[in-house]
Amino acid sequence: MTITRNRASLTMIKDEPFNAEAPHSGLAGHTTPTELHYVRSNFALPDHGGTLTVGGAVDRPLTLTVDDLRSLPAVTQAVTLECAGNGRLDMRPLPTGEPWGGYAVSTAVWTGARLADVLSQAGPRADGVELRCQGADHGKYHLASVLEPADADLSFVRSLALPHASDPAADILIAYEMNGEPLQPDHGAPFRLVVPHWYAVASVKWLERLDVITEPFTGEFQTGHYVYQWPDRPSEPVTLMRIRARITDPQPGAFIPAGTHMIHGKAWSGAGPITEVGLSFTGESEWAPATVEPPRGPYQWQDWSFRWEATPGRHSIRARARDAAGNVQPEVPPWNRLGYGNNAVELSYVEVR
Repeated sequence: MTITRNRASLTMIKDEPFNAEAPHSGLAGHTTPTELHYVRSNFALPDHGGTLTVGGAVDRPLTLTVDDLRSLPAVTQAVTLECAGNGRLDMRPLPTGEPWGGYAVSTAVWTGARLADVLSQAGPRADGVELRCQGADHGKYHLASVLEPADADLSFVRSLALPHASDPAADILIAYEMNGEPLQPDHGAPFRLVVPHWYAVASVKWLERLDVITEPFTGEFQTGHYVYQWPDRPSEPVTLMRIRARITDPQPGAFIPAGTHMIHGKAWSGAGPITEVGLSFTGESEWAPATVEPPRGPYQWQDWSFRWEATPGRHSIRARARDAAGNVQPEVPPWNRLGYGNNAVELSYVEVR
C-alpha cells in the first residue's frame, strides 16, 4: 500500500521541520482521522533503513523488520497523544519554543507489538537501568542546545526506565499502523513508540535503535529540553500528561442563537480517568457539573457535555476537570521557561444573539 503525506487539513505552525496542529474538527470524534492528527517534528523527515536494532546490555541482540514485528502478538488500542508544549501561547511571559496554541493533541488507534515482548526476546541483563530509544531523525536543533555545541548534528533520543519499558501492563507499543493503515511519514513510518499516558515526546518516531543501558541517560532531549525549568524550584522531567479539559462545541467566538444548547468537550489526564468536569460562565460563578462519559478505553480522552440555556449577550465559558487521582486543573498556567505542561482552565466565549 502506498504511504502518502496529507498536510492540507492541518494548521501549520512551521514548514520545516513540519509542525502542525489539528483543526478544531480533529477533536470532535472519539478518535482523530489520520489527516487531522497533529504533527510534531524536531528535525526534517528522515531516511529510515527499515530495521530496528535492539542491543546494549542484552543477552540476544536483535535486528527486526516490520514483518518481524507483525509476527509478534498484535495489540490495538486508542491512545491520546499531546505535545508537551500544547498551549504554550497562553503562557505569560511567553516562553521559548514552538508557538503551539491548544490543538497539539489528538487520539488515534495504534496497532503494533508490545515493547515488553520485544525486550523479552532480547533478554535485558540484570545491570540494565534504562532503555535508550533513538529515532532516525537528526540535524541541527532549531532551539538553543543546552548540552551540545550549536552546530552539532543531533539525533532525537529519549529513554524510559527499564522496569516501565519491560512491563507488559504498561501497554507501550512499537506501532506500525495508525487508524488501520501503515504509518505515514509524518507519524513515524515505518514504526514508532506509543507510550500511553505520557506526553508524546516519549513516543519516539522513526524508531531505529533500542539499547538497554546501565547508567541513566542524559541526552539533549532528556535532560536539556523536555524538562520543567521552574523559576523557584529544581527542574523536573516531563512525563505524564497533565489533566486538561477542552471545549469542542461551540467554537471560540461563535455566534449562536438564544435558547438551549449542548456544550461538548474532551478531557484527559495521564494520571487516571476523568471523574468530573465543571462549567462556569462568569469569573465568580459556581462550577456546574457536566455529564462525563465513561472511558472508552484506558488511554484515550473522554467526552463530556453540558445542557446550557443561553441568553443574549457575550458569555464566557470555562471548563475544569478533575481526575481519579484528585488532580484538578489550575486557574493559571504553571509557568516554566520552556513552556511545557500548560493545563490551565480553558476560557472561551460566544456571542448569543
